[in-house]
Amino acid sequence: MEIKQLQSCSRLLGTFLVLSFSLAALASADSTTLEASMTARSSRRALISTPADVVQQFLMPHNRERTKLGLPPLQWSEKLASYASWWANQRKGDCALIHSNTNYGENIFWGSGKDWKPADAVDEWAAEKQYYDYKMNTCVQHQDCLHYTQIIWRQSLYVGCARVTCASGDTFITCNYDPHGNVIGQKPF
Repeated sequence: MEIKQLQSCSRLLGTFLVLSFSLAALASADSTTLEASMTARSSRRALISTPADVVQQFLMPHNRERTKLGLPPLQWSEKLASYASWWANQRKGDCALIHSNTNYGENIFWGSGKDWKPADAVDEWAAEKQYYDYKMNTCVQHQDCLHYTQIIWRQSLYVGCARVTCASGDTFITCNYDPHGNVIGQKPF
């Protein structure tokens, strides 16, 4: 009988009841149960599968830069791609160049119009190579080179990326790297 009443409640009340139940369960859960629950939820987010051709559109330009330096190739991570997709969709409304708050390395790109491809973003980041001074381990004054150094960071092994067309019709592309690069005081390779 109680179930019938819940089903006939307004959407708001049903949401409140589900939320109340979730909070009560959370409050009574021990840390192991909570961790298992959080892992299950995050793994559901990672169930996306990026088409193989899109994966290659992102991986090839990344690994081209790494090969030039004798660095191991980055491997595709669906977990990182899922995170990148989530963040790209957060930016879909405004296409703003705002970084997410993550411990992953992150490169973001905005392009006017909808015709930007994954390689265009990676090539833009890689073009910052001219502004990186390896000997001094710094960017040339008033220039950015940290997108490039993230691409070639030796300890970064995995990458996942996403592309969206924003409400404005422009393109937002993001790639996340694990482990992150650009550690202060360390050289990328």
